Amino acid sequence: MLYALLKETLAKSQIDPALIEDVCLGNVNEVKAAYMVRAAALAAGIPHTAGASTVNRFCSSGLKAVQDIANQIQLGAIDIGVAMGAELMSAAGDRLEQPFNEEVLRNQEAADCMQPMGQTSENIGKDFDIPREQQDRYAAESFRRAEAAQKNGWLDDEITPITVKVKDPKTGEVKQVTLSRDDGIRPGTTFESLSKIRPAFPQFGDKSTGGNSSQVTDGAASVLLMRRSKAIELNQPILAKFCGATVAGVPPRVMGIGPTAAIPKLLSKFQLDKNDIDIYEINEAFASMAVYCVKNLGLDHAKVNPRGGAIAIGHPLGATGARQIATILSEARRTKSKILVTSMCIGTGQGMAGLLVNEQL
Repeated sequence: MLYALLKETLAKSQIDPALIEDVCLGNVNEVKAAYMVRAAALAAGIPHTAGASTVNRFCSSGLKAVQDIANQIQLGAIDIGVAMGAELMSAAGDRLEQPFNEEVLRNQEAADCMQPMGQTSENIGKDFDIPREQQDRYAAESFRRAEAAQKNGWLDDEITPITVKVKDPKTGEVKQVTLSRDDGIRPGTTFESLSKIRPAFPQFGDKSTGGNSSQVTDGAASVLLMRRSKAIELNQPILAKFCGATVAGVPPRVMGIGPTAAIPKLLSKFQLDKNDIDIYEINEAFASMAVYCVKNLGLDHAKVNPRGGAIAIGHPLGATGARQIATILSEARRTKSKILVTSMCIGTGQGMAGLLVNEQL
C-alpha cells in the first residue's frame, strides 16, 4: 500500500521526487514500519537523499505525521515532505499482551490504559446514558451518507485504485484484484437492521455492536505538504492551508470523548467559535463516542462527517488522520466550504484536532 500510494502521490502532483526531503508515516501496529516506509519511498522513486520515519499516537498517527512534516516546514528544516498513514487491521490487533508492571497498575488511570477499546465504548454508553437506540440511529445515518457519497461519485477523487493479490479463505485460490472503492459501505443499511445485531462486547455491556462500531479495514492515505513559496515556485496547486493541530487528554476509561477536549482547545488557540467551522470530520471509532461528541460540543450534525464516517468505511488506525484530511478537502471542494476541523479520539485517553483552510473556493 505504501509503495502504490507514494507512486500515485508523485504521479498526481508531477513533482520531481528529488525535491521531497522527508516522508513520515503514521502507523500503530507494525513494528517494522520504519523499514517499510523507507523501502517504499526508495522503490517509488524518491532518492536516498530524503529521510523517512514513523510516528505512533494511536488513532491520530496520520494527523501526527502531518503535524510532524508541517512543523519541519515551519521551522525551516525542509521545504517539501509527504505525510502518510497506513494500517493493516486484518493482520493484527492493538491489545496489550501482558499487563504493566505492578507499580504502574497501582495508579487507576494507568491501569485503565489496558482496557480494550470496546470496553471504553461501553463505559461511555453507561457513564453518559447513551442508549443503544441512539447509537444505532447514528450508525444508520453514517451508512446512509456514505452510500449516497459513493453513489454520487463524491469519493472518487480521494481514492487511488490499488491492485493486490487476495487469497480466498475457502478455496485457497490466489487472485489478483483491483480495489477502487470502499468495500465496507453496506447499501440499504437501516436502523431496523442494525438494531438486530447482537452486542460485540457482552462482557462489558450491551450497546456497542459490529454495526455501530468502526469496522476492520485496511487502508492508507497521504498528504503532500510544502512551503507556500515553494508551491508557487513549482506552479503547484494549493489545495489548502494546514494551520496547525493540538492534542488534549481525557480519562483513559472513556477515551472516545477525546475530541470534546481537543476541538475546543484547537479553536481557542485560533480564536475561533464552533460555528465558524464549515465542516467537521470526527472519527467514528464507535457510535457511543460520536453521539457524545456531537451532543457535548453542541455541533450541527449536518456539518459533521457529511460523507459518513468510520462506522461505514472503517478505521485503519494509522491511516485515519491522513484519510480524514483527504475526505474533508474533497468535500470542501465540492461544497465550496472554507474552515475545516478534523479530529479523533485516541486510545489511552487523548484527543487530537487539526485546522485547515480550503483554498479551492
